[in-house]
Amino acid sequence: MDLFHIIAEERIRKAYKDGEFDNLKGYGKPLELEDLSSIPEELRMAYKIMKNAGYTEEESSLHKEMMTIENLLKNCDDRVEKAELQKKLNEKLLRLNQIMSKRGVQTHSALFKNYEHKIEKRFK
Repeated sequence: MDLFHIIAEERIRKAYKDGEFDNLKGYGKPLELEDLSSIPEELRMAYKIMKNAGYTEEESSLHKEMMTIENLLKNCDDRVEKAELQKKLNEKLLRLNQIMSKRGVQTHSALFKNYEHKIEKRFK
């Protein structure tokens, strides 16, 4: 053990002995542990950060669906099918904007879309 670890442990013991932890929220109750077994180990930290920031699984799936639809739109030659795909994309974007506005995040979708496309081009 290094010096900092020893000092930290000693301070924790002293605080516990002095009753400084008695008024903490959830004191005496079991911890609610999340089951992250379905998430690959290397992605768990990123998942926790996104979840703590309020980013939901629904948002993630909407982003994936939108990217798929955008790829289909790029490769579509049929006008009718293209219009249908564009309608689906608009519905997904509307749903995403609703979720974001509930969280208080202002979205200017045209600006975000333009920025997103610029970033995508840089990484390709």
